[in-house]
Amino acid sequence: MERAALQRLQQTIDDEVKERFPEGAVQRVMLLQYGDDPVVEPGEVRVRVLIPKDYGEGWDREHMTRMTEFRRELAEKLPEVSEVEVIPDDPDVPYDHKPRMYVGGGGWMRSGGGSELTAVMARLGPEELETLDALITAGVAGNRSESVRWALARIRERPAFAKLIEWVRGLDELKAQF
Repeated sequence: MERAALQRLQQTIDDEVKERFPEGAVQRVMLLQYGDDPVVEPGEVRVRVLIPKDYGEGWDREHMTRMTEFRRELAEKLPEVSEVEVIPDDPDVPYDHKPRMYVGGGGWMRSGGGSELTAVMARLGPEELETLDALITAGVAGNRSESVRWALARIRERPAFAKLIEWVRGLDELKAQF
């Protein structure tokens, strides 16, 4: 997306948030594309809504209707926006430790801050990326993270993996004896 178009889009989103939310409910809104943040994948545009760091548990309940409408209108006006993420604006907490809420067509999804999923960064070469992107194109997974989880699940299904796990546990027991 061109810089000028991105700036116009950012201004439109800022105006929409100011109109929709009470003063102080949202600290700022960031429009991110590939290269702005490591969590944004190629071709993806993400909206990050930063809320006060001391928002408490009630922010999502108090603003759910506003945020859901905001997400719906964004999807209509900007189909390239793949995700709307809501996080506390706390510079003292690393991104991957912040509780996050994602707003989609079906409502809210929570992540981080106690999620069972762990973010993992991997440096992949062209062949690995091609493999993940082929899984996405084929409809096996919706994004690269899902593609990796799908591939790992296939590995866990193999009988040799069960033997490997037994072997590793045996090694752990041996290490504990030293």
